Amino acid sequence: MRIVVQRVRNASVAIDNKVKSTINQGLLILLGIGNDDTEEDAQWLIKKVVGLRVFDDEEGVMNRNVTDINGEILVVSQFTLMASYKKGNRPSYIHAAKPEISIPLYNFFCRELSTALGKPVGEGEFGADMKVELLNDGPVTICMDTKNKE
Repeated sequence: MRIVVQRVRNASVAIDNKVKSTINQGLLILLGIGNDDTEEDAQWLIKKVVGLRVFDDEEGVMNRNVTDINGEILVVSQFTLMASYKKGNRPSYIHAAKPEISIPLYNFFCRELSTALGKPVGEGEFGADMKVELLNDGPVTICMDTKNKE
Protein backbone atom coordinates (compact mmCIF):
# COMPACT_ATOMS: atom_id res chain seq x y z
CA MET A 1 0.00 0.00 0.00
CA ARG A 2 1.13 3.48 -0.76
CA ILE A 3 -0.26 6.68 0.67
CA VAL A 4 0.33 10.35 0.24
CA VAL A 5 -0.58 12.23 3.42
CA GLN A 6 -1.15 15.96 3.23
CA ARG A 7 -1.69 18.25 6.19
CA VAL A 8 -4.65 20.42 5.25
CA ARG A 9 -6.63 23.37 6.53
CA ASN A 10 -9.61 21.86 4.68
CA ALA A 11 -10.32 19.37 1.92
CA SER A 12 -13.25 17.98 -0.01
CA VAL A 13 -14.08 15.44 -2.68
CA ALA A 14 -16.87 15.90 -5.22
CA ILE A 15 -18.44 13.47 -7.68
CA ASP A 16 -20.66 14.72 -10.52
CA ASN A 17 -20.45 18.25 -9.08
CA LYS A 18 -21.84 17.09 -5.71
CA VAL A 19 -19.65 17.24 -2.61
CA LYS A 20 -19.44 13.76 -1.11
CA SER A 21 -17.13 14.50 1.82
CA THR A 22 -15.51 17.52 3.37
CA ILE A 23 -13.17 18.02 6.31
CA ASN A 24 -11.67 20.92 8.18
CA GLN A 25 -8.15 20.87 9.68
CA GLY A 26 -6.56 17.45 9.46
CA LEU A 27 -5.16 15.03 6.91
CA LEU A 28 -6.01 14.20 3.32
CA ILE A 29 -4.87 10.68 2.44
CA LEU A 30 -4.53 9.43 -1.11
CA LEU A 31 -4.48 5.60 -0.94
CA GLY A 32 -3.07 3.20 -3.54
CA ILE A 33 -3.55 -0.54 -3.09
CA GLY A 34 -1.26 -3.11 -4.69
CA ASN A 35 -1.79 -6.71 -5.73
CA ASP A 36 -0.11 -8.20 -2.67
CA ASP A 37 -1.38 -5.77 -0.02
CA THR A 38 -3.14 -7.12 3.07
CA GLU A 39 -5.09 -5.98 6.11
CA GLU A 40 -1.78 -6.13 8.00
CA ASP A 41 -0.41 -3.46 5.65
CA ALA A 42 -3.48 -1.33 6.28
CA GLN A 43 -3.09 -1.69 10.06
CA TRP A 44 0.56 -0.62 9.87
CA LEU A 45 -0.32 2.49 7.86
CA ILE A 46 -3.22 3.38 10.17
CA LYS A 47 -0.94 3.26 13.20
CA LYS A 48 1.59 5.48 11.40
CA VAL A 49 -1.02 7.98 10.21
CA VAL A 50 -2.75 8.40 13.58
CA GLY A 51 0.60 8.85 15.35
CA LEU A 52 2.16 11.11 12.71
CA ARG A 53 3.30 14.28 14.47
CA VAL A 54 2.90 16.95 11.79
CA PHE A 55 0.82 19.56 13.63
CA ASP A 56 2.39 22.44 15.51
CA ASP A 57 2.51 22.68 19.29
CA GLU A 58 2.48 25.98 21.21
CA GLU A 59 6.09 26.63 20.20
CA GLY A 60 5.51 26.07 16.49
CA VAL A 61 7.21 22.67 16.46
CA MET A 62 5.54 19.77 14.63
CA ASN A 63 4.89 17.75 17.75
CA ARG A 64 1.18 16.91 17.65
CA ASN A 65 -0.75 14.23 15.80
CA VAL A 66 -4.22 14.40 14.27
CA THR A 67 -5.95 13.18 17.43
CA ASP A 68 -4.08 15.73 19.59
CA ILE A 69 -5.65 18.55 17.57
CA ASN A 70 -9.06 16.84 17.23
CA GLY A 71 -8.44 16.86 13.47
CA GLU A 72 -10.30 15.14 10.69
CA ILE A 73 -9.23 12.75 7.92
CA LEU A 74 -10.40 12.35 4.32
CA VAL A 75 -9.38 9.19 2.42
CA VAL A 76 -9.44 9.09 -1.38
CA SER A 77 -8.61 5.94 -3.35
CA GLN A 78 -5.95 6.55 -5.99
CA PHE A 79 -4.78 3.57 -8.03
CA THR A 80 -2.34 5.81 -9.94
CA LEU A 81 -0.07 5.76 -6.88
CA MET A 82 0.79 2.21 -7.94
CA ALA A 83 2.06 3.34 -11.37
CA SER A 84 5.15 1.78 -12.87
CA TYR A 85 7.04 4.27 -15.01
CA LYS A 86 10.27 2.41 -15.77
CA LYS A 87 9.54 1.83 -19.46
CA GLY A 88 8.47 4.59 -21.79
CA ASN A 89 6.31 7.55 -20.88
CA ARG A 90 2.93 5.91 -20.40
CA PRO A 91 2.54 4.57 -16.85
CA SER A 92 1.56 0.97 -16.33
CA TYR A 93 -0.85 0.06 -13.55
CA ILE A 94 -0.07 -3.66 -13.54
CA HIS A 95 0.80 -3.48 -9.81
CA ALA A 96 -2.52 -1.87 -8.81
CA ALA A 97 -4.91 -4.35 -7.21
CA LYS A 98 -8.07 -5.32 -9.05
CA PRO A 99 -11.39 -4.11 -7.56
CA GLU A 100 -12.15 -7.47 -5.93
CA ILE A 101 -9.02 -6.99 -3.78
CA SER A 102 -8.82 -3.22 -3.50
CA ILE A 103 -12.43 -2.35 -2.65
CA PRO A 104 -12.56 -4.55 0.48
CA LEU A 105 -9.11 -3.28 1.55
CA TYR A 106 -10.12 0.35 0.96
CA ASN A 107 -13.27 -0.19 3.05
CA PHE A 108 -11.23 -1.96 5.75
CA PHE A 109 -8.69 0.88 5.81
CA CYS A 110 -11.40 3.54 6.19
CA ARG A 111 -13.33 1.59 8.83
CA GLU A 112 -10.26 0.80 10.95
CA LEU A 113 -8.88 4.34 10.56
CA SER A 114 -12.21 5.70 11.78
CA THR A 115 -11.99 3.47 14.83
CA ALA A 116 -8.41 4.55 15.55
CA LEU A 117 -9.33 8.22 15.08
CA GLY A 118 -12.42 7.91 17.26
CA LYS A 119 -14.73 9.50 14.67
CA PRO A 120 -15.86 8.93 11.10
CA VAL A 121 -13.41 9.65 8.30
CA GLY A 122 -14.50 11.29 5.08
CA GLU A 123 -14.32 9.10 2.01
CA GLY A 124 -14.26 9.40 -1.73
CA GLU A 125 -15.97 6.81 -3.91
CA PHE A 126 -13.89 3.94 -5.19
CA GLY A 127 -13.58 4.00 -8.97
CA ALA A 128 -15.43 7.29 -9.42
CA ASP A 129 -14.16 10.33 -11.31
CA MET A 130 -13.51 12.54 -8.30
CA LYS A 131 -12.57 16.17 -7.97
CA VAL A 132 -10.43 16.74 -4.89
CA GLU A 133 -9.90 20.21 -3.46
CA LEU A 134 -7.57 21.01 -0.62
CA LEU A 135 -5.76 23.81 1.10
CA ASN A 136 -2.40 22.23 1.91
CA ASP A 137 -1.10 23.60 5.19
CA GLY A 138 2.64 24.20 5.18
CA PRO A 139 2.84 22.55 2.74
CA VAL A 140 3.34 19.28 4.56
CA THR A 141 3.21 16.20 2.33
CA ILE A 142 4.51 12.76 3.34
CA CYS A 143 4.64 9.55 1.29
CA MET A 144 4.49 6.13 2.94
CA ASP A 145 4.81 2.67 1.42
CA THR A 146 4.30 -0.58 3.29
CA LYS A 147 7.13 -2.10 1.23
CA ASN A 148 9.51 0.32 3.02
CA LYS A 149 8.70 -0.40 6.67
CA GLU A 150 12.32 -0.61 7.73
